Amino acid sequence: MDTAQRGMGLSWEQAEELIARTARRARERGGTIACGVGTDQLADGESHPVERIIGAYEEQLETVQSAGAGVILMASRALAASASSAQDYLDVYGELLKQAKQPVILHWLGEAFDPALRGYWGSRDFGAAAGTVLELIDRAAGQVGGIKLSVLDAAKEVALRRRLPPEVRLYTGDDFNYAELIRGDEAGHSDALLGAFAAVTAPAAAALHALDGGDIAGYDAAMEPTIPLSRLIFEPPTPYYKVGVAFLAWLNGLQPRFAMLGGLHRNRPAAHLIRVFELAAGARALADPELAVERMREFLGTLT
Repeated sequence: MDTAQRGMGLSWEQAEELIARTARRARERGGTIACGVGTDQLADGESHPVERIIGAYEEQLETVQSAGAGVILMASRALAASASSAQDYLDVYGELLKQAKQPVILHWLGEAFDPALRGYWGSRDFGAAAGTVLELIDRAAGQVGGIKLSVLDAAKEVALRRRLPPEVRLYTGDDFNYAELIRGDEAGHSDALLGAFAAVTAPAAAALHALDGGDIAGYDAAMEPTIPLSRLIFEPPTPYYKVGVAFLAWLNGLQPRFAMLGGLHRNRPAAHLIRVFELAAGARALADPELAVERMREFLGTLT
């Protein structure tokens, strides 16, 4: 969903190939993955008939399910631009859920990440939109296994989490407040499915391991230092957060160059990336510090 830059430079044809290759590699290693199903083959900024939107979703659904991957139903710019009411969302998602071979995860992406999704689920009022989601889940009869919420508002996430049926999981996409949301409260917790974890993999893994063992202090000690880093990476304009993720992937030796589709890596200033490096070091998010320092020096050398 994220590293493929869906809707930000990668065509559906390229994403389709990436999904097939990644799913195949996962099977070879005895693992499984989940992939985003959306409508990004449709042109942005245009109104499309509901039937065409369903058809675009169906094409991607077939690709992902044929690859043996799990399904994450992504928010659709085309649907947001074309829907006239909440009923259109219920109709589109209802049809797709009938075709899902196993329970799916819904992805509610807020306008902070994509302004084109303003008013998703048929209302700009969060409570009303949440009501539509809950109606969809109720109608789906077990076909929704969870929902990823990315609205950067902890109170709204907790409110939705407490309204979900017990069998439906809330996956946090809140890259500002994930530590407290995952830790949870007396009424439950959110699970993790968020872009920030691509940048803080090692400390996040240590934190979750501690939490599994009931070590709340250990969880806080590992997770809390990652928050300033995540908030920096996701600072406005929030859609450019992928630059920080790619930069850390390069520093950690996971890609040979610091480069992104369409030159997106140039959309954050050098001062921002220098601070990303500093906070990553403090959060213990650098897998190989010597390599990271070497590559940071290389990056700084390009600025002179």
